[in-house]
Amino acid sequence: MAAASPASLPRSAAGRHNPWLIAMVVSLATFMEVLDTTIANVSLKHIAGGVGASQDEATWILTSYLISNAIVLPVSGWLATLVGRKKFYMTCVALFTASSFMCALSPNLGTMIFFRVLQGLGGGGLAPTEQSIFADTFAPAQRAKAFAFYGVTVIVAPAIGPLLGGWLTDSFSWHWIFLINLPVGAAALTLIWFLVDEPQAVKDDTAQFRRDFIPDWLGFLLVAATFGCLQVVLDRFQEDDGFASNLIVGFFIVFACSAICLVFWEWRHPQPVFDVKLFKVGSFGAANLVMLLVGITLFSTTQLIPQFAQNLLRYDALAAGKTLALGGLAAAAMMPFAGIAATRLPPWLLVGLGLVCTGLALIHTGDLNGQIGFYDLSMSRVYQSVCLPFLFVSLTTAGYVGIPPDRNNEASAIINLSRNLGGSIGVAAATTELAWRIQFHHERLGEQVSPLGERGRQLLQHGQAAVEQLVNAQAQILSYLDIFYVFGVMALVVTPIAFFLKTPAPGEAHGH
Repeated sequence: MAAASPASLPRSAAGRHNPWLIAMVVSLATFMEVLDTTIANVSLKHIAGGVGASQDEATWILTSYLISNAIVLPVSGWLATLVGRKKFYMTCVALFTASSFMCALSPNLGTMIFFRVLQGLGGGGLAPTEQSIFADTFAPAQRAKAFAFYGVTVIVAPAIGPLLGGWLTDSFSWHWIFLINLPVGAAALTLIWFLVDEPQAVKDDTAQFRRDFIPDWLGFLLVAATFGCLQVVLDRFQEDDGFASNLIVGFFIVFACSAICLVFWEWRHPQPVFDVKLFKVGSFGAANLVMLLVGITLFSTTQLIPQFAQNLLRYDALAAGKTLALGGLAAAAMMPFAGIAATRLPPWLLVGLGLVCTGLALIHTGDLNGQIGFYDLSMSRVYQSVCLPFLFVSLTTAGYVGIPPDRNNEASAIINLSRNLGGSIGVAAATTELAWRIQFHHERLGEQVSPLGERGRQLLQHGQAAVEQLVNAQAQILSYLDIFYVFGVMALVVTPIAFFLKTPAPGEAHGH
């Protein structure tokens, strides 16, 4: 595709360069950041040992990153407009890269958590800004293909994370999980500086925004309180005994009160840090709702499948990561087809079919058992992954229908927030439900091996400890499968929401 002229796309970041070159350049840093959302999961035990922390304390290494990421994500569009899109993006890349280096050098847990917070703040602004650049650099007719390319970043990276994390930890040390970001970050900064353009139209938006600037510091604090507290509740709910914990109850109350105040305050503010009025655009609201579900199914299963492989099938970190790799390759292979399909078929049809296929794939996974091999587990991920590109590309494209061009930054931030928030909700729900279902199945299976029954007497001949071990393992297996099944049913139930997605009209003006 030839580079679009500045006259036809006045907000394009390509300048005199080919738009696809710019797409590759800005995707580099975002791929690195999205990778970091999952790369540390399989190596957490090693990191905990390296910084002298217990397994429970070490979970804050993951939580701290997610909290700071959740705080900056919803305001990244506002910050990009205020600072300047290119300058903001480069600042985020630099902060993410530098804090990654310091994470690798951290001598204790406190230092590690501090730099993980900085890493999350830098990483939170990358994906929304990249998506905004894509929306401005490609004409509406080309956007679906562009978002297919972008989808490789945000869908394939989480699948590769556990595999790469396991390999680096087993082959070298956990430090390389963070050190690998240095060359990628340095290359991204250099390429962005020389190749990515800040067009005059975007500069004018920033200048106008600054001239009319009305500080929304209360909105910023409400966003931080709302999404920061929500992330703590979701990430610590199961480990801290849910609402039996005063800490969880306190954070939940702050979240609920802040969320209500946030909506009322931002609705009336002339320059809101979180533009809630965008949800008045029907297609945008529907796209975000389905994107939330995509996040729930994608990130929760990205954690559950390797966890299932390690805890119950006794795979090491590398082998557990490999169970996702085939699905990641399948998603990458389907991305071009998703881009082509999105230019020829309406979003509601592709999203509807994608949700049905995702639901059936997860229900199929729920029908597996503890005797499955590597191939069965990998293929269950493939069945789910082939649907994701069609969902993601269609949702991202439909999300911009009716959004003015100067609101693309804010729209991108909210769409990415929905995906990440869905991931946090999915992981939290899966973890909590897993504990409940294990208890339920343990009691039910325990009744079947009661000494009062013939089956119980036979099993007890092999020893009480062996029986208990067998019951525990079977209870865990059934619980994992229950969760996959529930998520599959949920995908089928929300399918009608797809009908609210709108198709860009032929010859539609850029961004309208």
